[in-house]
Amino acid sequence: MSARTLIVIRHAKSDWSVGVSDRDRPLAPRGRRQAPLSGDWLASQGLVPDLALVSVAARARQTWELVSGRLPRTVPVEVSEAAYTFDGVALRAVIAEVDPGVASVALVGHNPAVEELVEGLTGQWVPMPTSALAVIDISGPTWGAGAGVLRWAGRPADLS
Repeated sequence: MSARTLIVIRHAKSDWSVGVSDRDRPLAPRGRRQAPLSGDWLASQGLVPDLALVSVAARARQTWELVSGRLPRTVPVEVSEAAYTFDGVALRAVIAEVDPGVASVALVGHNPAVEELVEGLTGQWVPMPTSALAVIDISGPTWGAGAGVLRWAGRPADLS
C-alpha cells in the first residue's frame, strides 16, 4: 500500500464584472497574477503531479494553465465535468475514479467543495480562498479509500 499525494487547488480569483455564465467566467487580473505563484511554489517543493483533474469552468482551466506553466515538466490533464461541482462528496467521487497506480494528482476545483473535500479526507477544516492549495498524503489501496494527512495548506501568493 503506497502513499499518494493529492494537491487540491482552488481556482484563482475570477472576474465577476463580465456578463457570462458561471461556467464561462474568466480569471480576474488578480487571479492571473496569483496563479503562477502557486506553480512556482509547487515546483519549489518538488510537487509536480502525475495527473491534473481540472473542472470544465473557464476559471479553473485558466488557473491550471498558469500554474502548470511554471512546473518543470508537462502534466497530463483531464478536464472534468464532474469536477465542476460545489459539493465535497461529489469531488471525492471524482478522485476515487483515479487509477490507483497514479502517485500524485492535482485537482483544480471550486468552493465549498474543495474545503469539504480537504476536511472529509483529513478531518481538518482549512480555509481555501482563491488560489489556495492543500497538499494531502493519502494512504489506502485506492484514491477513494483511506485517510488523508494534511501536509500543507495556504495560499502561495501570501508567502511573498
